[in-house]
Formats: sequence, structure tokens, C-alpha cells
Amino acid sequence: MIRKLPLVATIIVALAILAMIGLGIWQLGRAQQKEAAIAVWRANMGLPATAYPADTPTDETYLFRRLSANCLRVVGWQVVGGRSKDGQPGWRHIATCATGAEGPGLVVDMGVSQRPEATVAWSGGPVRGLATHEPDNSPWLERITHRAPPLRLMIVAEAPAPGLTASAPPDPASVPNNHRSYMVQWFLFALVAAVIYVLAVRKRWQGEAPPPPET
Repeated sequence: MIRKLPLVATIIVALAILAMIGLGIWQLGRAQQKEAAIAVWRANMGLPATAYPADTPTDETYLFRRLSANCLRVVGWQVVGGRSKDGQPGWRHIATCATGAEGPGLVVDMGVSQRPEATVAWSGGPVRGLATHEPDNSPWLERITHRAPPLRLMIVAEAPAPGLTASAPPDPASVPNNHRSYMVQWFLFALVAAVIYVLAVRKRWQGEAPPPPET
């Protein structure tokens, strides 16, 4: 007896499996892109210092490179959790500076204190240090829908402001790269969906099997 597959269910499951396989392949591509970027960022740490790219402050090719800039004046502070260069937890004091040109301004991590309300006696001046991203204050929904504005480069100052301890320098090793594990997950989801479908069809066929002939 020839048994037929359920047409609608088969199409839906096949499309879902193809979509999951496609997402797995996409994650593999993302992993390769991230690995290439991390290799570039590691190389940046060995390059000589260069000027902060005031015209393109979101250019990620400068990440983890030593940058120098001049903070004409501090126009605002934000305090976020972090660690000092010697690994102690504390509060990072991040200055937004005017640079003399119109634009988003310069962002500088000037060091760590033990108290978030600590007053920082620094009003500007030359700064130098490795570049990382500024803290991401975008709403969660904007981040996951990729509608958040690009993050600016932030200099983590080698010489902290008076009364502060230097912040831990950024390290490319801390950049998450979970795309290969996500790839494996999507492929496993596709396999599980296929197994469940086969078992469901088999059970359905067993229920449709004709009764044995009477003797």
C-alpha cells in the first residue's frame, strides 16, 4: 500500500527546517566575519598611536588601537560599573568632551573610583589610550532590531584623572563570538524538527493501518 505524506504539514515542516538551516549557515558567516575582525583588532594593538578620528568617530577599524586626542572641556559625565587596571571592581568615570568642532564629541574613560558619587577634578586636556566602544545606553528593543545608533569610539585613558585609578584596558579577547555555538543550535533545531516530523508521520500511518483480515 502506498502511503501519502500530509501535504500541508510536510510543506510547513520543510520550510521551517530550511529556515533553520539557513540561519545556521548565516551564523557561520557571522562567526567568520567576527573572527576576521578580532584578528584586525589584535593587530591594531601593535600599531603606533594615531589621532582620534573626529570626522568618523564610529569607525570600528580603530578599535583597540592607541589613540590620542585633546579634550577642550568636559561637557558631561556618566558613571558606569567597571574594573581598574589591577582588576579591582569600581565605578568608571566617563567624560564627554568638546573638541572644537561640531559633532558628537569625544568620549573618554578617565578612570575608576570606589564610590560612584566621587568628584573628578579634571576639566580636560590631552588624553591617550586604547579605543573601545562607548557604553551602550540604547533601549533593548532598539538593539535587537538594529535601530540603535552606532556607538562612538571611546578612549580608555592610560593616565587617569587625579584621584582615580586607571581603568582596565580593552582587550579583543573580551569580545564575544558565540556565532558558532548559535550555528550548532540552529542545525540541532533542524534535526530535532525532522525527527519529530518523521515520528509523527509514522504514528499517523500506524493509526491508518487496515485491521488484520478475519480468519
